[in-house]
Amino acid sequence: MQSIEYDESAAQPSQTILCCQCGTPIAPNPANMCVVCIRTHVDITEGIPKQATIFFCRNCERYLQPPSQWIAASLESKELLSVCLKKLKGLKAVRLVDAGFVWTEPHSKRLKVKLTIQKEVLNGAMLQQVFIVEFVVHNQMCDDCHRTEAKDFWKSVVQLRQKASHKKTMYYLEQAILKHKAHTNTLNIKEMPDGIDFFYGQPQDSRKFVEFLQAVVPCRYVTSKKLVSHDIRSNIHNYKTTFSVEIAPICKDDIICLSPKLSAAYGNIGQLVICSRVTTAIHLLNPSTLQMAEVNSTLYWKSPFASLATSKQLQEYLVMQVDIIAADTIHHNSSVGAISSKHVLADVWVCRSSDMSADQIHCRSHLGHLLQPGDTALGFDLSNSNVNDVDLDKLSSDKKPDLILVKKQYSDKGFRNRQRKWKLLRLEREAAMSANSNERDYTDFMEDLEEDETLRHNVNIYKDHRKVAVEADADTPQISLEEMLDDLTLTEDATGGAGSAMME
Repeated sequence: MQSIEYDESAAQPSQTILCCQCGTPIAPNPANMCVVCIRTHVDITEGIPKQATIFFCRNCERYLQPPSQWIAASLESKELLSVCLKKLKGLKAVRLVDAGFVWTEPHSKRLKVKLTIQKEVLNGAMLQQVFIVEFVVHNQMCDDCHRTEAKDFWKSVVQLRQKASHKKTMYYLEQAILKHKAHTNTLNIKEMPDGIDFFYGQPQDSRKFVEFLQAVVPCRYVTSKKLVSHDIRSNIHNYKTTFSVEIAPICKDDIICLSPKLSAAYGNIGQLVICSRVTTAIHLLNPSTLQMAEVNSTLYWKSPFASLATSKQLQEYLVMQVDIIAADTIHHNSSVGAISSKHVLADVWVCRSSDMSADQIHCRSHLGHLLQPGDTALGFDLSNSNVNDVDLDKLSSDKKPDLILVKKQYSDKGFRNRQRKWKLLRLEREAAMSANSNERDYTDFMEDLEEDETLRHNVNIYKDHRKVAVEADADTPQISLEEMLDDLTLTEDATGGAGSAMME
């Protein structure tokens, strides 16, 4: 290639020549022709199509990048420009100098790309040309969306189960899945009486989801395969993989009686404890000493334990007297574990709300910072209960209280629901459980979110502008506006699709 420098200030006759075709004075070049004549003889855009077609999936809002890859790209983005350029086959024969989008109406289903190319022609002369390629956007459903719509084409399933009477842990896990978008690749979600099934197109997606579950709640899993088909000639096997995940059957506010061996292993916490929270570990609290212990998934499944009583078996009691026990009068052994600083130890006298004429019951409770005379609390009567537990039967009478208070009961559920100005996002799934049981358990979970600030760390809470303003009770726990996110709205994108979310 010959390179020639031109000096326009020195306009001398010896520096110009005549075009061999039209006779126009021009600067010397290897072709001895003007630009107009070169373009009449040579078209460097030959072989590059001026129109092309790209495919767009309206369900997942992705574009097809040949041969079979679907990528997400917004209008006039680098990703979309790359998809368009890869559709043009003749670009390899020229040098691409510049490329950019020309504005078109977003709903016209047309994309225009302005290209600047260079190519050597006629004895090494460099010719540059600018032209526009128009792309027509056609709608085509991708393979993943086909499988999602079919709802029966799956190669792997995660069967999430918890053998518990209450679904508090399941609802907490659902919010954690939504917050971290762990359900992105699911083909279908189906609710079962004791859990949820997540269907996937590839086993690696299921395994990734199981790893997320292990990082959020204490659980264990087993894997099994079922042979669907086998091609003898190519030796190709088609399997369906099942991941059976079992969550620890311990929920918030459950009463547990540990064995002496486990009690000593958990820092001499005591045998009668309450489950204060279930997150990545099971948080245990001794209501009579304020001792705490965290049982992670490995420790629990090594020596599992069951609930003595659940939140559905708690009874209502009226608080008659509360005597706070000073912290300096409480003596702990040097071998005990951590002591809760969020609770206050107190001697409490209560009466059963259903029988006010009965004698008062004394108990030592961790709710001294919440209870006042006249309040209502939920507890479990050990003296009149019929519980079959070996460790509880072996427990001495001096270590076995008559009553265990679990939580304070605030105003009725209907009033709390009316003054609740927030809502949660829910997974779109096929329901299978009882609607009444679901609604009752879900209301209890929302009340736990209001009462426990730590539990809200893995939950996205949204403002509910549909609720009519109701005067809030000062004694009832509330979620501040700073912790709420703006409500999700339906927004239409530039390609004509719409994003949606299911709010509860």
